[in-house]
Amino acid sequence: MASYAIPEVVTPAPVEKDEVLLVANGDLRLSANQVCWPAQAGLEQMLTEAFLAEGIRLRRAHPFDPALKHGFISSQRMGMTIFENIHPEAPIVVAEAVWQYSAHLLAGLQSHRGPILTVANWSGQWPGLVGMLNLNGCLRKAGVPFTTLWSKDFKDPLFKRGLHEWIANKSFVHDTSHVHPFNPSKVNDTERALGVALAKELRAKKALLAVFDEGCMGMMNAIVEDSLMNPTGIYKERLSQSALYAAMRAVTDTEAQKIREWLDASGMTFKTGPNETSDLTDAQILEQCRMYIAALRIADNFGCDAVGIQYQQGLKDLVPASDLVEGLLNNVERPPAYSNDGRELYAGKPLPHFNEVDECVAVDSVVTNRVWTGMGFDPATTLHDVRWGEHYTGEGIDEFVWLFQISGAVPASHLVGGYKGAVSERQPPMYFRLGGGTLKGLCKPGQIVWSRVFVESGKLKVDIGRGTAISLPDKETKRRWAEVTPQWPIMHVLLHGIHQNQFMARHPSNHVNVAYAPTAEEADRALAAKATMFHEMGLEVYLCGV
Repeated sequence: MASYAIPEVVTPAPVEKDEVLLVANGDLRLSANQVCWPAQAGLEQMLTEAFLAEGIRLRRAHPFDPALKHGFISSQRMGMTIFENIHPEAPIVVAEAVWQYSAHLLAGLQSHRGPILTVANWSGQWPGLVGMLNLNGCLRKAGVPFTTLWSKDFKDPLFKRGLHEWIANKSFVHDTSHVHPFNPSKVNDTERALGVALAKELRAKKALLAVFDEGCMGMMNAIVEDSLMNPTGIYKERLSQSALYAAMRAVTDTEAQKIREWLDASGMTFKTGPNETSDLTDAQILEQCRMYIAALRIADNFGCDAVGIQYQQGLKDLVPASDLVEGLLNNVERPPAYSNDGRELYAGKPLPHFNEVDECVAVDSVVTNRVWTGMGFDPATTLHDVRWGEHYTGEGIDEFVWLFQISGAVPASHLVGGYKGAVSERQPPMYFRLGGGTLKGLCKPGQIVWSRVFVESGKLKVDIGRGTAISLPDKETKRRWAEVTPQWPIMHVLLHGIHQNQFMARHPSNHVNVAYAPTAEEADRALAAKATMFHEMGLEVYLCGV
């Protein structure tokens, strides 16, 4: 009789009735985990006290590591190992004060059968809100049930009520009454005709995305499966970041220097210094100029309509950051770059870039570019992180003002003063060891359309709404900038018809796309045409606050 090695799978012990387990997910980069750990420790202390007030003991499912000087889950394998020792029906809290790589947790959370609560501190510092929103988006795509809460001090009424209900009932339902299915029959004939025609054209003359290594920083929600994307008329040209690096090496010093000279002549400011480890240097900027030319050449070689550079992970260990490049590509007015046979590449128009290879942003950017171009508007578009926000009273304003921010990839036409209002500063060393400059500035006041494409229940969907980018007093702007990452651009935003907590409860990502329109009326018409195009492409479209 044959004898086999039959593995024994041991089920971990269940938790006590008055006990909830806590997991803290972090970055793959040790430097980020170490710098951000004090903020996480502070959050966990406040959260522990909030649970104790409900008669529940919050226990860490994994220890602080004194050798590494942090207590984060820092890899996918580490997350898998930790969940091997968690009872599959134990109640779990994922507590986040930092940016985190969702892939570290997904294997464990997808197979977990117990109630899951995601929690972030209401702070722009590292930022936990951005990390939690990404995890929430990944869980929604994966079909994993969860509850989510957020708080500045974990003592406000919403958090206390939500926590009490989650402990008692293992769920808490937020107000999302601002969300309504799109009805194309209510769109004016002109905007409907444009949206329908553009969707028909996209299916006939298909769009191609240059994807330089998908799956950035574990963002499962940023990957759109081919089976969902292709029916819209959009396809992927899968490329390697190593090809981009090789193409950079083929760009001459003279070619790269011409890009820098164009930016200097445009009035853009570069804050440079002599120290490669802490300053932005001319050598770093020249490498970014090489990347700009290389990206355009590769996109042209493959006939691509948009491009996404992951940078994290891979290029971060070879070259300075890609963010300055991304901002330039997104703008209509940008330094001319040429093919090897002397043709100006994508002359007079942007080559939309989807930051962090977020393919949901890519789909949105292709649509925005075509709708805005068709309407005669500036087609420059970008994503931002939903970073943070606070209520502001003064200067005729008495509302919650969001702060949107991304790591340097805004088009100059979105900034006050354009290139003359733009400043390039060195990327923070804890995230960007090899430096590189940002495209920093304050986003100009004006009417915007915001949106987010996402995958849920095996379908491609989109939320879309309206907003106003506003000006705040210089003192308040400086204060807010100091609360987030000061090297990166920001936008002060009022979201129309949406309360702060409604937006947090519904939004399926850390990212949000924005594009300006000349007036409020034209922004409303652009939203209608864009929603129509999405609808005709086969997406489920939801209007938020409008």
